[in-house]
Amino acid sequence: MKKITAMLLAGTMILSLAACGGGNTSKPAASNPATSKPAGSTPAASDADYSSLPKVELIGADSTGKGAAGQLFGELVSAKVDEITGGQLTIEYFPNGELGADADILRQMKANEIQMVVCQTAPVVSFVPEVAVFDLPMVFAKYDGTTIDKVLNGSDSAFKTDLGAAFNNGGFELLGILQNATYRLTTANKDLKTLADFKDLQIRTMENPNHMAFWTAIGAQPTPMAWNEVYFALQSGNIAAQENAADTCVGSNLNEVQKYLAFTNHILYANMMIMNQDAYHDLDPLYQQALNQAVTEAMAEISAQLATIDADNKAELENRGMTLIEYAPEFYDEVLAVPGVVDLYKSIDDSIGGLGATLQDALANA
Repeated sequence: MKKITAMLLAGTMILSLAACGGGNTSKPAASNPATSKPAGSTPAASDADYSSLPKVELIGADSTGKGAAGQLFGELVSAKVDEITGGQLTIEYFPNGELGADADILRQMKANEIQMVVCQTAPVVSFVPEVAVFDLPMVFAKYDGTTIDKVLNGSDSAFKTDLGAAFNNGGFELLGILQNATYRLTTANKDLKTLADFKDLQIRTMENPNHMAFWTAIGAQPTPMAWNEVYFALQSGNIAAQENAADTCVGSNLNEVQKYLAFTNHILYANMMIMNQDAYHDLDPLYQQALNQAVTEAMAEISAQLATIDADNKAELENRGMTLIEYAPEFYDEVLAVPGVVDLYKSIDDSIGGLGATLQDALANA
């Protein structure tokens, strides 16, 4: 019953997204032709005969908010795996923190108590230190979703190979990274037109040392704070800004306490699908192919919607009275040339064995 519910909910959510102005999800390959298949996937997986294989049920989870991209991703993959294998391989999926917060479900996956997790990049760093590469500020800011996808998911991507090896060393299998060049943005009660405008800006951030070092480097004053305190801190003037994805800003009505929405694009909004490595390798190769195909198709369908959802939320914040601030590419170049930001790039890159340099080279040459 649980997996049937997950299939129906996933289908309902995708239809809901399409109704909000997205493309036709009946042809996922056409919606994002540059999405590359993870290693091992094959278009023929759906035509294979699974009836002779023993039935296998996996457990998957996320701790995202209801209706968030991570939930859509996990539940659509679950539905597709069931469909491709005729119910021989199934995923019982638990969304929205039903099995715990990010750290909890990642620990359970490490122990193979659950087999699959969908989450954003920041919580994974404690388990796979190389994921700190996604903390490089503005590293993706000037690239489109197709270019980023080639680097993160492409079969010939050196960065994907190196990152996948890091996951393997941690006991995990990285199945795919869902994104479409949408980012964490900055809201403020100050018109942040230039780099100089960030000086002394009191901004709430996640309690991530790399994120905090970035804001400090550009002259702001980062302040970690529990999310449930942020609205009232902005309302009272204890802080003047915060950073988050556009959908979070809409859902939290930050337009009521913030005047400006600045497209700082400092951190990519991405969701990783990760599996326990032993559980993945215990699957029959046909099941591995089916799972990889399901991930590829789900990423193609959902990523086509992400840019539309992001644009709709930005428009909604503008309709609610916020002023949108967009930047020319030169702004990002200026930020990345700040000595403290240069030092932060070097520090992160040194700590992850040069993976940051691999990422930058891959993006530049994609």
